[in-house]
Amino acid sequence: MNGTIFRMPARRLGAVAAATALAAVPVVLAGAGSAAATGVEGGEAGSAHALVLRTGLDVSLAAKTVRVPLAVSLNEVSAPRSAEKTALTARLDGVDHGRPFSVLRADVASAKATVSGGKAEARTELAHARLHVPGLPLLSLIELAQVTSTATCEAGKAPVASANLLGPVTVLGKKVTVSASGPTEVKVPGVGEVRLELSKKETTSRTAAATALELTVSVNPLKLNVAEVEGTLSLAKAECEAPAVEERTAAEPAKPAGGGQAGEADVRPQGERTEEGLAETGGGSMTPYLAGGSVLALSAGGAAFALARRRG
Repeated sequence: MNGTIFRMPARRLGAVAAATALAAVPVVLAGAGSAAATGVEGGEAGSAHALVLRTGLDVSLAAKTVRVPLAVSLNEVSAPRSAEKTALTARLDGVDHGRPFSVLRADVASAKATVSGGKAEARTELAHARLHVPGLPLLSLIELAQVTSTATCEAGKAPVASANLLGPVTVLGKKVTVSASGPTEVKVPGVGEVRLELSKKETTSRTAAATALELTVSVNPLKLNVAEVEGTLSLAKAECEAPAVEERTAAEPAKPAGGGQAGEADVRPQGERTEEGLAETGGGSMTPYLAGGSVLALSAGGAAFALARRRG
């Protein structure tokens, strides 16, 4: 048989067949779903604390051989509580024959501490107050019109502390002007001295504390069997600690912007694509049929080629 036989190399023939076969196989576009932060771990609940008065005094009796501590508190509360008490008395052995004496009298003496809704708050207020120490039954250590302090600690926000002194202040019978720029010292000959610090405030990333007035006392009354009184007193103190910020952890994949389950819009056989998507890629609804026809045509051509070869 005369004729020219065009023989396709085996490698090329195999490559064409493989490419044609792949054209008929559905293509899966795999998209990696991103992890979404949905898990929440709770932190510390936070705390709040408030008090109107706290004393830390050492009382030396006339013989100076006995020291009696005077450590008392008025309206000291922790969240979630509030209290109000306008009078506080104390009793010390060896002082005025053991009779009680008034440490503080006030028209208003309130303290409040709360923790709720991711916020911790403490507030104190003291108004028209007169403070006494042992050995000075008639002379007030300090008299003041009004002091307040507040501390607010909210999760994720900077804590805030504030303290205010309103109205006149009298120390050991002397009217004084208390400065916020530094301590104020009052000395009374034959009685003693008092050092006052106004509006002490401290804040950290999660805590806040404010004290309206802090007094350092050193008096020598020589009355009622009292030789000396030394120590400190704190008036209107508020402090708090913010609840811990909730930390998120990866738990499950995020849903795509268009809704549905993660990866649903990204993973889809080509044969199920919409007409709009096919228009973007240049394909059409006849693509699977054309691919199948190509396979049949290739098979028929291969059979004819093999028959012609045998005849030759």
